[in-house]
Amino acid sequence: MKNKSLSGPAIFMYSVIVLTIVISAICFALHYSGISENAIVLWTGIVSFMILYHFGLRVFMGNVTKKWNITYTHPWFAQRKFEKQLYKFLKVRKWKDKVLTFEPEMYDFEKRTLEQLATTMAKSETDHWINEIISVVSIFFVFIWGCPAAFLISAFAAMIFDAQFIIVQRYNRPIVLRLANRKSKQLQNA
Repeated sequence: MKNKSLSGPAIFMYSVIVLTIVISAICFALHYSGISENAIVLWTGIVSFMILYHFGLRVFMGNVTKKWNITYTHPWFAQRKFEKQLYKFLKVRKWKDKVLTFEPEMYDFEKRTLEQLATTMAKSETDHWINEIISVVSIFFVFIWGCPAAFLISAFAAMIFDAQFIIVQRYNRPIVLRLANRKSKQLQNA
């Protein structure tokens, strides 16, 4: 059995998760035990914990949704009328290839059918919509630590970050499906 190697973004995320577990645990232990009541120690712990929260839940939910039966044929994944103009306005075509990919092998055109790619895109889009919810929920940490502005800004930044992935999936999937349809017609006419 061939070992699956992790992509650069995956290695980065897992490394950050481990690092933030250690940093937040140390900072919270120091602060809440009374060893150090320095605000910098507390806020270093909070920032580390929030990074852990965002990265950890994204990886966790990405693994959970692998067990879900997600298909690109669901109406949710159909492109809406306004989207083409939106993508043109956002110039998605120019930057879509620069977006990071957690599992690049899932997008390998040589090893996967076009329908499999469309399904992968639908699954990825689902993951990033869940991430949007995770981002909004992070605002509720304000009830533990206060400072609403910090949690609102970080939630908004996380939502913008995930929005780029949703946009790319929704931009690319119709292209892949048109190619699949064209290929299917060619096979029928052969």
